[in-house]
Amino acid sequence: MKRLPVGIQTFSKIVDGDYLYIDKTKEAYKLITEYEAVFLSRPRRFGKSLFLDTLHEIFNGNKELFKGLYIYDKWDFSVSYPVIKISFAGDLRSCDSVKKRVINTLKSNSEDLELNCLNVDNPFDYFEELIKKAYKKHNQKVVILVDEYDKAILDNLDQIGVAQEIREIIKSLYSVIKDNDRYIKFAFLTGVSKFSKASIFSGLNNLEDISLNKKFGNVCGYTQKDIETTFLPYLDGVDLEKVKVWYNGYNFLKDPVYNPFDILLFIKNDFIYRDYWFETGTPTFLIKLIKENNYFLPKLSNLVVDEKLVTSFDIENLDVEVILYQAGYLTIDKIDIDEDLDIVEYKLKIPNKEVKISLNNYVISSLVQNQNQNNIKLPMVKALKSKNLENLKNSLMAIFSSIPTDNFRKNNIKEYEGFYASVIYVYLQSLGLDIIGEDVTNQGYIDLTIKIENIIYIIEFKMGTANALQQIKDKKYYEKYQNQGKEIYLVGINFKDKNISLFEWEKL
Repeated sequence: MKRLPVGIQTFSKIVDGDYLYIDKTKEAYKLITEYEAVFLSRPRRFGKSLFLDTLHEIFNGNKELFKGLYIYDKWDFSVSYPVIKISFAGDLRSCDSVKKRVINTLKSNSEDLELNCLNVDNPFDYFEELIKKAYKKHNQKVVILVDEYDKAILDNLDQIGVAQEIREIIKSLYSVIKDNDRYIKFAFLTGVSKFSKASIFSGLNNLEDISLNKKFGNVCGYTQKDIETTFLPYLDGVDLEKVKVWYNGYNFLKDPVYNPFDILLFIKNDFIYRDYWFETGTPTFLIKLIKENNYFLPKLSNLVVDEKLVTSFDIENLDVEVILYQAGYLTIDKIDIDEDLDIVEYKLKIPNKEVKISLNNYVISSLVQNQNQNNIKLPMVKALKSKNLENLKNSLMAIFSSIPTDNFRKNNIKEYEGFYASVIYVYLQSLGLDIIGEDVTNQGYIDLTIKIENIIYIIEFKMGTANALQQIKDKKYYEKYQNQGKEIYLVGINFKDKNISLFEWEKL
């Protein structure tokens, strides 16, 4: 069997080293024959860099690398185009470091193209000179490939002033592409986020976003068909359904796909189920944003958003839900289109078990003191399964007792029932339980519904003295589940002074 390309983002190394390669050249061929300027957004570690490098080799005319692949006898490899490839890596924590990185990248391209440029101190003039000289020397239009176009901005979202300055640098850099359009054959930019055209790509009117174009839904990632065919010899004896639950589920409007990093490391590590993708890095600013906005985390299990998902966000208006989607912690469940009102809504979900458990554990670790969380989690699960509501109450109170006092200082977070509900939600989610936040009924929204074995728990949260249990009964939230043949428990929980002040329940 071929070797697994763990961490390899260079197409020639995969081919020459006889590594396994899932053919994406059909999408590549369609892209370079039908488009001129393209933007692709995907979460990190999804194969964007490898796809970009594949395009690089195609435009360089390296035909022999593509023997046996879709594009081999379809593209005219006799024509070679000059390629300028820009990627962001290393220290990008200041404007000077970003400019230095761009200049060094352009210098590397100059050497590869055997060009001598004069304006090497200004990144924008350098870029423009490089494009024009490459065009003149090779007598062919230039191909521009930009990997992680947004990394310099995302790396600085914890220092907004710096991020804003860097945004202007990046904007000026990309404006060079617009100003030199007549010298450019094809431009391809990848990244995690989708900043608006106004803030980054001003003037690039021909830039087409294929991030949610169904034709390119599988351009990155592995499909279930890939798992059941190409990868099958590598997964001998593995429960493929369990693998699917753990790692599949990302939806870019074609087939559900796996993150390649997960699958390759799962096989390499002898089929141990771990959070391979998640542990490669979760932005701390995301947790900060959740806290600052008092975000009601139970919404994540029943979340519907409008087209802001695809119209992007700006530094000055960071949206928790959009960031969670673009970073890969949420994915599209389904799309609802109201043709009469011309409204598109996206129902989102957490893509798989890896993200569900890991994201919620990450949130927990940011809230509570460093301790063995199993001391709380395991009794909680046992209490829910055994219908021992007194033990459930004790477990929940132990959670809030473990939250450091510093988390409540200099803010009024303890006054929001959403904070307490969110803490309970992330604990339950981290256990992989079937829960619904803001569960819709014909009388309103249930704060939290838990389904475990043949039991349903309907939970309402309140601050102060308002009777939470009575609201469940008055609103008849339980009617939604009465005909399912399961035991139903109604649970009202009140909060005061950073913990539970009243915990009541009834069996229906």
